[in-house]
Amino acid sequence: MGDPRGFLKTARETPKRRPIDVRIQDWREVYEAQDFAVLQKQASRCMDCGIPFCHEGCPLGNLIPEWNDLIWRDEKSEAMDRLHATNNFPEFTGRLCPAPCETACVLGINADPVTIKQVELRIVEEAFGNGIVKPLAPDRLSGKTVAVIGSGPAGLAAAQQLTRAGHTVVVYERAEKVGGLLRYGIPEFKMEKSVIDRRISQMEKEGTRFRTGVNVGVDVTAASMRSKYDAIVIAVGATKWRDLAIPGRELSGIHQAMEFLPWGNKQALNELAETPLINAAGKNVIILGGGDTGADCLGTAIRQGAASVTQIEIMARPTEERPSSQPWPTYPMIYRVSSAHEEAGERLYAISTEAFIGDQSGNLTALKIVETKFVDGKFEKIPGTERDLKADLVFLAMGFTGPEQNEFIKDLHVTIDDRGNIKRDAKFASDVDGVFVCGDAGRGQSLIVWAIAEGRSAAAAVDEFLVGRTQLPAPIAPTDRSLTI
Repeated sequence: MGDPRGFLKTARETPKRRPIDVRIQDWREVYEAQDFAVLQKQASRCMDCGIPFCHEGCPLGNLIPEWNDLIWRDEKSEAMDRLHATNNFPEFTGRLCPAPCETACVLGINADPVTIKQVELRIVEEAFGNGIVKPLAPDRLSGKTVAVIGSGPAGLAAAQQLTRAGHTVVVYERAEKVGGLLRYGIPEFKMEKSVIDRRISQMEKEGTRFRTGVNVGVDVTAASMRSKYDAIVIAVGATKWRDLAIPGRELSGIHQAMEFLPWGNKQALNELAETPLINAAGKNVIILGGGDTGADCLGTAIRQGAASVTQIEIMARPTEERPSSQPWPTYPMIYRVSSAHEEAGERLYAISTEAFIGDQSGNLTALKIVETKFVDGKFEKIPGTERDLKADLVFLAMGFTGPEQNEFIKDLHVTIDDRGNIKRDAKFASDVDGVFVCGDAGRGQSLIVWAIAEGRSAAAAVDEFLVGRTQLPAPIAPTDRSLTI
């Protein structure tokens, strides 16, 4: 513990966001650089408490007090070693994770918690900047082959761990580039895609192979995959989106969030020769869903030049203080303001959409909405609150219900559980020999930090299956939900 009084002397301070009128003119990440000396003081606020509940809050079991102390002491290389010991991709979690570790921070009981997420991000960025992130190729090859289906965070984590264990690993991705939702669902202003590319470069140098533009189950059959590889890891995510079956759903101008966001990312990276197929420029946009995906749609629509943006949530507005039903160290559902929410738009709570309204040409013109209240476990309409809300575009950001039941999943004959996910046992194995499942495909829609933890744990299970033993760490079991969301 570098400064025993650090948490008493130093107030919590996070990096500043770039001015709104500046950042909405581009697609770059929204945060300004924080002086390293300021970050060190933030790290010194870590109390080195007797029981570090931040470990329990983090599914990866990150060694948070250790690397906080190392950063305070300016031992950057050692801090990176401790961080990489538990997390393959801290540059992803440092940008995108909602930081359940911070809500479990002991200091957070009666004060502002340590800025764990920012220290984590700065450690890895300093490491990349100083050239100390090196490929870790295996000493010898096992002769075993593994196919990883899906290149999101779970698939990438599993692939990197298995490659380092000496297996020959091939990652299959049906999109044109590696990254899954990290690349196509996360806007550039939250994480620039060069961050993904530099990590993929490291993985390629370690020996991981990538096959993009391959739709497994269509371009390659399940039978051929099983005959070619000693093990298969399914990490396809939970991409089956939730729809809204109400009158007018067939109208033109209603899209799923994941039909819209990839166009914004392509636009941000100048990968389009023409205007995006789905474009919010000059339009009145409504987003149904109050979560992170909705906020991603909001920020993207603002940068495309939307005339207005409104985000609607059926639940009531959360409180700004931790609810009594969600005590420390659990992750509380409180009112949060993302960078996109700062920029423009209106947030409406306790609103239900009754119908989509259109013109004679079949184009969307408005939403019919009504205010609601939650009574005895269900939503009830409040009489007299019905009204129409003008809309040219609607994005459905209401979450996902599990993996797509595509030809590959069907042909493998894996069992689907009652939640719509692929069933697996305590070793991440499906009921088909040699086929393993990790990430949202088996867990259901969840956080990036859970995906990485599952990828690492599944890799340990696969390694043991292939060679009879493993030295790979397994931070979680499939049923583990810990203290986090």
